[in-house]
Amino acid sequence: MENGPVRRAATPGSHPLVRAAWLGAGGMLAIAVFLAVVARAVGLAVFVAGAALLLLLLGYVVYMGRHLIFARDLARAEAALAAGDLEGARRILAPLLDLYPGIAVVQRLSGLALYRLGDPLSAAALLERAARSYADDAELAATLVACYAALNRGADARRPAALLPRHADVRLALAWSELVALGGDRIAGEQIAAELRERADVREAPARAAMCAALAAIAHARRGAETSARAALEDPATRAAGLSAFDRAFLGYLEGVALREAGAADDALRAWERAMSAAPGTIGEALARRERANLLARHSSSSLQPSTEPSSSA
Repeated sequence: MENGPVRRAATPGSHPLVRAAWLGAGGMLAIAVFLAVVARAVGLAVFVAGAALLLLLLGYVVYMGRHLIFARDLARAEAALAAGDLEGARRILAPLLDLYPGIAVVQRLSGLALYRLGDPLSAAALLERAARSYADDAELAATLVACYAALNRGADARRPAALLPRHADVRLALAWSELVALGGDRIAGEQIAAELRERADVREAPARAAMCAALAAIAHARRGAETSARAALEDPATRAAGLSAFDRAFLGYLEGVALREAGAADDALRAWERAMSAAPGTIGEALARRERANLLARHSSSSLQPSTEPSSSA
């Protein structure tokens, strides 16, 4: 049990002992001045001043060493995220976030990791704070839009989308939000998806192109064009083999949404089950699990409703 609130370091290099060393060195320098000027004990003053400078130097070395360890841990976390090692990134970032919750770079990396690990609510809170220092960061903006899409908050997703409104990943996340999230503008979502299909930076990037095709399938399904929706889904299916498990799980979630909107409930359930097994512990798995549970709950509820048709007697 803790007796009081944890005192967190203000900067990565700070530590109570470092501060104590610097304060002690300052006090010793003041004593050295007193000894030299007032007591005329020059020899003793030089000794005390030398000890104070040594203490200052020791505090600085420890301070810089802690900074270097912090920078190393950030680099390791970023490398783990880039490699798709989400649990590794979590293990590195969790203590950093506990120690330095107010530092923007920690907020950014922790938010990116938490979204990918299926916690968009915590991720959004961190990324909102980090965005004040990373206004031009496309990955942060796209992830923040995606957080609100995953949280079914379509209106909230438009605000971070305005940070970098033309970036492909931001536009893809916004199209997803408008097409799927509560409060989304379905017509705007269809228009964004159609626009993205014509962009070279989308067509030439397999993951972007696959997501764009899946969004087009959702748009077709919402208009009642099941054949067109299934045709659009063939593109993500053919590209999935070359994508990461993380991307395959997320595409599986989108595929299930398209199939559900097309009225193919059983196919949607199977798509979500594939997504859940593709990358457990990721946002794609979490979203697929949620949608699968919602669909099953609706089917269960409707099956329990009393029939309004007259029953036939033998």
